[in-house]
Amino acid sequence: YHPAPLSEKALPDTFVVQTSVLYSAPVSYTIVSGDDKGYFMIHSSTGVIRTTKNLTVEDFPVTFSVRATDSIDAAIFNEAPVKVEVIDENDFPPVFPSSLLEATLAENLPATQIVQLKAHDNDTGRNGFLTYGILNGHGLKFRINETTGVLYSNTTFDYEEEPTEYQVVVYAEDDGIPEKKRGYCTVVIKITD
Repeated sequence: YHPAPLSEKALPDTFVVQTSVLYSAPVSYTIVSGDDKGYFMIHSSTGVIRTTKNLTVEDFPVTFSVRATDSIDAAIFNEAPVKVEVIDENDFPPVFPSSLLEATLAENLPATQIVQLKAHDNDTGRNGFLTYGILNGHGLKFRINETTGVLYSNTTFDYEEEPTEYQVVVYAEDDGIPEKKRGYCTVVIKITD
């Protein structure tokens, strides 16, 4: 048996799977091995398996054995493995060390690196895997490397002709399940003479 993965937020008494045998006499179902931490219980006559307590994602996957035993002759039985997986929920959004950064950019420079942004996500696996993007690039004057978080200028700036300050809103987005989460940072870029 390999039931659908459970959420790490599944409550005690959550249905996992129903085991069954093709047998003419009544049987009794038991969990005989593999559930060392006592996460599961089985109904002795229906074979329905349910959770007994809150799940700790680090303990999974768990494979345990279910035994169906003849109600009259205990020497007659069969066993089947049950593999249960738990999905790590996306608990945390990405966070930048500061929601506001200031950077300077000298005028007349060709396209160049401005600042390295780095967000942190307390989730693990794909829930903590971050990509970076820009909400407002001021007409493509700025770009960000989606993997490294390095913010670049895409053009040359002239202190005398253009605004001398730009506010670029950058986000970090995780690859979370069931939904992606974002964190934001505003980078104030001052053009210097």
